[in-house]
Amino acid sequence: MRVIVTCGPSYEPIDEVRRITNFSTSELGLRLTRQLRTAGHEVICFRGEAATWQDPETASIPFSTNVDLLAKLGRVAAEGGADAIFHAAALADFRVERPRAERKIASRGGELILTLVPATKLLGQLRGLFPNAKIIGWKYELDDTREDALAMGRAQIFNCGTDACVVNGTAYGVGYGFLTGDGALIHFEGKPELCRWLANLL
Repeated sequence: MRVIVTCGPSYEPIDEVRRITNFSTSELGLRLTRQLRTAGHEVICFRGEAATWQDPETASIPFSTNVDLLAKLGRVAAEGGADAIFHAAALADFRVERPRAERKIASRGGELILTLVPATKLLGQLRGLFPNAKIIGWKYELDDTREDALAMGRAQIFNCGTDACVVNGTAYGVGYGFLTGDGALIHFEGKPELCRWLANLL
């Protein structure tokens, strides 16, 4: 099968030398990529340029912003598509609205106020790009309860037209929850167990 894995963080520029990003490492996505390739699948792995997890033996294609990743996914869709997509990348929820055109905003100007506006969302666009693929999204939540996190995962499946959702973060607790399309929950203690199961899912 031809499989896409996205992993690691995107970033959004403030100016040509500064950016906002998040702490995603790409560890889970690279582990999953290796597991899928070991199982015999053709895997296209897109990894955020700012990712910190190192695995030199697992080849990946870098991406920068949400828009950059969307463009690269669009090219894959136009060149034969994919049978499955594991969208584990931690993409930016906001981008910086840039009212000024400086290549580098000078610090000597004193206080700088940034306005953040919603960034391009990808998950909801994947079904249009890959209508026949199995699409699995991720939901990382810090606040509220496990049931709240699972409810948001189920809402993601419904709203984005995906087939399943992996839920994790401190709201979920230790491990990972895999939500099926009908809302059933399968629990995994850690990344290796989850990655093996996801590879076998195909």
